[in-house]
Amino acid sequence: MGKTAAFELQNGRGGDIIHGSMKKVFAAAGRFIKGEVVLCVAILAAIISMFFVPPDSGYSDYIDWDTLALLFALMGVMKGFQAAGLFSFLAGKLLKKADTPRKLAAVLVFLPFVLSMLVTNDVSLITFVPFGIIVLKAACMEKMIIPVVVLQTLAANLGSTLTPMGNPQNLYLYNSSGMSFGDVIITMLSYAVLSAVMLAVAVLFFKGGKIECVQTEATLGSKFSLIWPAVGFAVCLTGLFDLLSPLIIAAAMLVFLIIFDRKSLIKIDYSLLGTFIALFIFIGNMGRIEAFRSFIEGIIEGNEVVVSVLASQIISNVPAALLLSGFSTHWTALMIGCNLGGLGTLIASMASLISYKSLAKEYPEKRAKYLLRFTIFNVIFLAALLALYFILSLIIK
Repeated sequence: MGKTAAFELQNGRGGDIIHGSMKKVFAAAGRFIKGEVVLCVAILAAIISMFFVPPDSGYSDYIDWDTLALLFALMGVMKGFQAAGLFSFLAGKLLKKADTPRKLAAVLVFLPFVLSMLVTNDVSLITFVPFGIIVLKAACMEKMIIPVVVLQTLAANLGSTLTPMGNPQNLYLYNSSGMSFGDVIITMLSYAVLSAVMLAVAVLFFKGGKIECVQTEATLGSKFSLIWPAVGFAVCLTGLFDLLSPLIIAAAMLVFLIIFDRKSLIKIDYSLLGTFIALFIFIGNMGRIEAFRSFIEGIIEGNEVVVSVLASQIISNVPAALLLSGFSTHWTALMIGCNLGGLGTLIASMASLISYKSLAKEYPEKRAKYLLRFTIFNVIFLAALLALYFILSLIIK
């Protein structure tokens, strides 16, 4: 013990030091829980389920390591592309032709819609929502920020539904179901098309008057910083098409990032991976509790889409996909339901929180107005897409 600490203890200040340290620990824990609510709830649920099903050899079958491996590799690739400035650079090129509020909105909305099909809805929103706010400020069009960010969020959540790598729930359901890449696209194509049409209609409500050409400062990184994510993405596709083991891809990505790009390795969303693991344990355990299994199977049979949408409003669509897939093998219906379920409440898709946090940070006074606009638009889009589902169901029957 140092002289200073010993002196403080002798003078009765030891308790104050310990109390202060504990306050810091609790404050840090509070910040972590607040920032990682879904992860913490998932871990708590997994721990509680262990009291009903104590750990045994069956736990080894719970976790879908292929999905986790591909998710890790894809997140590494996308962090590399972000660090290289590719998305902002491409957006800047497109914005040079945006000389009206309507064109500006169209670019800012359809960028995340299209790119989310390749780089996931989370990455699209992390990239383009802050970018959109900067652009609208530069163009003196801050009055457009709320509707544009709402539409960007819808665009990323809807565009990502079209491909297996567009969002985490699609990647999981794709790996678990045995569906082909084409099957996923065919399943979600009509919903993606209607979504694009509705987004285009919403963009038409923006004014068509002239604005100054928007200038953005965006430079590309080195050739190496651009080439390695491109090669990594191509390798990840071999995993999606079952040409190469996802575990080998993830191991290669880990070794590469440790050697060449530790910054991207650090920025990977490990909380999402941890959430998946905790949910796998929880769902695996609950599936072994006969009463719970019978209840879920009783309500989900033939109602996969509606149950998935409703469950997503409460626990978000990724946990809903993991939970419900343990009680139904109607993969197409689960995929439709969990993708449409990303619309609705703010937590229906956790990616939506990215937009909310970005806007709230810049404009805290606009939070209530944003939530109201967000909810109204989400309900309208969800109602239209559910109507399409029921119409298609009647036609197919």
